[in-house]
Amino acid sequence: MPEAFKFELVSPERLLVSEQVESVVIPGAEGEMTVMAHHAPVMTTIKPGVVTVKTAQGKEERYVVFGGFADIVPAGCTLLAESAVAVGDIDRADLARRIQEAREDVADAKDDQTRSKAEQFLSQLTTLEGAVLPA
Repeated sequence: MPEAFKFELVSPERLLVSEQVESVVIPGAEGEMTVMAHHAPVMTTIKPGVVTVKTAQGKEERYVVFGGFADIVPAGCTLLAESAVAVGDIDRADLARRIQEAREDVADAKDDQTRSKAEQFLSQLTTLEGAVLPA
């Protein structure tokens, strides 16, 4: 049985998770990464995506995060999200609003760098929409 470690998922509104877990899959800016006990120290930015938590009891929980960063040390992991919500609590209207705002940001971009960044964020949001909302 894998060793448990402390994981906390924090958004500006509230503390969503603070418990012993076996593993956490994080949507890092450079790709998904799995964190387990005694992980090497890492700090990474988080892209919009799904965080999958396997609790010490073997239960799997999923949360949608919209950016932030994760601080990983051998004793645990803290993910500070710009915004986070349990997958089961996803508000379709809120996600649609975020996608529409991202589309407007692409259309309003004044230069290539800003447009590229806005297109990347829009792509992440639409991918996220497909991953968490049934058709």
